[in-house]
Amino acid sequence: MAIFNKFKNLGSSTYDYLVVGLGNPGSKYETTRHNAGFLCVTKLEDNLGFKAKKLKFHSLIGDTKIAGKKVLVMKPQTMMNNSGVAVSECTNFYKIPPENIIVIFDDISLEPGKLRIKRKGSAGGHNGIKSIIAHLGTENFPRIKLGVGKKPHPDYDLADWVLSNFPKNDIPLMRDAIDEACDALEYMIKGDIDGAMSRFNS
Repeated sequence: MAIFNKFKNLGSSTYDYLVVGLGNPGSKYETTRHNAGFLCVTKLEDNLGFKAKKLKFHSLIGDTKIAGKKVLVMKPQTMMNNSGVAVSECTNFYKIPPENIIVIFDDISLEPGKLRIKRKGSAGGHNGIKSIIAHLGTENFPRIKLGVGKKPHPDYDLADWVLSNFPKNDIPLMRDAIDEACDALEYMIKGDIDGAMSRFNS
């Protein structure tokens, strides 16, 4: 009946995709290895002319269009280990399915400047991803891993490593990787994750 037409979009998502860049809030963390996801969002903002600056869902959020799709972009402000709080609040509100949540984060198992795109997977020791998996109740969300390099020796404290700044020699490598991650997002949002993996995986 026509009277019910106004209810037809209730419960449907306002956004096609959620892109989450992981990091820690605060200027002291801004250029650390653990903030590679935030740095990628900043580049995306510059490329597409939007700002993730509205505070909602314990995050700074903004929206844009990528490959014709409406995309919400998020930088959780919860500290890395509680990233799942922000992601789950947002996805529950907008009813975004896990396969349309793309998470960008640092990976110490990859050399600086290398990318690894995956359709799903375990946390692999990354506390931000561990929190997202725990709150979503699934590992089935795509992700872009940005290589930040392994610890210089096994006894080096992991927290000290990921919370330290990139050395000067790594900065151009990371810039290139972040550019590629932004390009890979377009493939993924078009639904071509296989194409993104084929082109960008190191």
